[in-house]
Amino acid sequence: MELDQDFLEFVVRALVDNPDSVAVNRTVDEMGVLLTLDVHKDDMGKIIGRAGNTAKAIRTLLRVVGMKNDARVNLKINEPEGGAPRPPREETPATVAEVAPEAEEMSDDEKAAASKSVDEAMEDLGL
Repeated sequence: MELDQDFLEFVVRALVDNPDSVAVNRTVDEMGVLLTLDVHKDDMGKIIGRAGNTAKAIRTLLRVVGMKNDARVNLKINEPEGGAPRPPREETPATVAEVAPEAEEMSDDEKAAASKSVDEAMEDLGL
């Protein structure tokens, strides 16, 4: 086994309730190393985390392990059989009052200046 695979198994087994159901498959191609993770369906939420934060953190740590070994490491988390389907996300647009409550008290000129500075920042970033 390789260091990246051992690391992933260690971290995931520490997070889940069914460590015996953890399986990691490692493949190497011209794109780098791909680690494919399979866990028990009841443990998916623990691996993904709220808003995907746990999965993001695991991926970040794997990239660090990969950099240490001069390899690009990617993680794919397989959807378990019989897992509950995810409901579609409903995205509601945020209002100005929700994002910046102080904007309610701003004059139109102040809002325009703030908006212009955001646009300038976006231009500076090349977005």
